[in-house]
Amino acid sequence: MEIHLDKRAMRHIRLSAADAIEEGDTEALREDILEAFTEEQVEEIERRLDSGDFFELLTDILDEWSGDDVDELFELLETQLGDLGVDLKYDVRGAATETEEDETEAAEDDDDFDQDEDDDDDEVEEEEEEEDAP
Repeated sequence: MEIHLDKRAMRHIRLSAADAIEEGDTEALREDILEAFTEEQVEEIERRLDSGDFFELLTDILDEWSGDDVDELFELLETQLGDLGVDLKYDVRGAATETEEDETEAAEDDDDFDQDEDDDDDEVEEEEEEEDAP
């Protein structure tokens, strides 16, 4: 079985792992990793586990993790899932932190969204003016 984590999921896990490193608490990280997988993926992983509990597997992985290197966390995930016959794939671009280019693209997307909202507001104002005209 192959599981692919998209760029957004990877970024979310990385940010959560950074928080866990800073705060020393992995509870939220465990939940965030779990949420990165679809319900069907979790069910398939649980079918392959002796314990049948993906949450417990994540607990074991986080216990094994040194807690100071995010890449090590992904390596542990890949290894543990690989032992179950699950090939974990992810966007290499999404695995790294955002670059300036990504930030610029995100800002441009936000600007486009803001511009679309402004255009919608203008259309509503024009319609209201037409309705008020004699």
